[in-house]
Amino acid sequence: MSMEQEPKQAGSEFEVGLDAADKSVASFARDDRSIDHILRGILRRNPTIIPAMVLVFSVICFGIIAPNFMSPGVLSLVLKQVTVTGVVAIAQTLIILTAGIDLSVGAIMVLSSMIMGRLAVDFGIPPFFAVTISLFFGALMGWVNGVLVTIVKLPPFIVTLGTLSVFTALLLWYSGSQSIRGADIREMAPSLLFFGHSLRFGGFVLTYGGLALIGLAILIWYLLNHTAWGRHVHAIGDDPDAAMLSGIKINRTLISVYALAGLICGFAGWVAAGRVGSISPIGFTDINLASITAVVIGGTSLFGGRGSILGSVLGAMIVGVFNTGLSLAGVDDYWQMFAAGNLVLIAVALDQWLRRATK
Repeated sequence: MSMEQEPKQAGSEFEVGLDAADKSVASFARDDRSIDHILRGILRRNPTIIPAMVLVFSVICFGIIAPNFMSPGVLSLVLKQVTVTGVVAIAQTLIILTAGIDLSVGAIMVLSSMIMGRLAVDFGIPPFFAVTISLFFGALMGWVNGVLVTIVKLPPFIVTLGTLSVFTALLLWYSGSQSIRGADIREMAPSLLFFGHSLRFGGFVLTYGGLALIGLAILIWYLLNHTAWGRHVHAIGDDPDAAMLSGIKINRTLISVYALAGLICGFAGWVAAGRVGSISPIGFTDINLASITAVVIGGTSLFGGRGSILGSVLGAMIVGVFNTGLSLAGVDDYWQMFAAGNLVLIAVALDQWLRRATK
């Protein structure tokens, strides 16, 4: 009998000990809720806040320094100047969101534009088919970049640095280093200059190219933020290993990103033809760096996974505002380059600061 009561007594003593123990739930004091941490978190979740503030501040400052800067004509000129850069920046944003970079966007754009122009002007192909073929080749060149990055496993920087030379060589060979004159385009295929036409709202002039930029930005924004494909793009840029473990087909998604970027660059070639009024094989030589500058200033992280299409468009406009404002203020060209370089450095430093928000 005593043998049967001993376990019960031991159990009772254990229960008594538990009743006397501290039953409070463990808690961990948070020491990361400082204003600095909260601010970084907000800015990280909303990357367009800073470029929007910089753009408004820049417009106000240049409006004070150069009073004619605020005129509708000058503001219309700024938007017209950044249209092509903005379209290419959208393509560049897609690549950088995946933690890559594309140095061949300018070559793809100009080669697509030259294909379109020669088919319509020199070979008499209807403009609709000429544009369609040029868009196809733009997507094909982007697809080649994607295959080299995913299947061959080459770094995006090396791939696009190589294809930059390849596409440029093909451009010079195909064009014979000859430009297509605006007069010939207007005579044979005037619809190729469609995006150079404009609408007037009082003193403000908005080109069809500017409307196309806005429409394209809305479309790509929707794809990135409201489709599974867009979530996959962000996930791959943020953590490719975690994305693979979650079942995302990384290679297929990356190839689609590069192909879509090439298609957008092909469309930018059509916009550029309307913007300039002619097609030159040596035009837009600085569009590669200009697009990267716009994307970085717009708040997209070079490490991937964070950024926005709207921010890239705002970044392109910031560069245009600075260049135009400094020109109206009588500042030399080299100081304009100095200002643009500092904007990039500040943007990258800010990105590093924001990345510490989650550490």
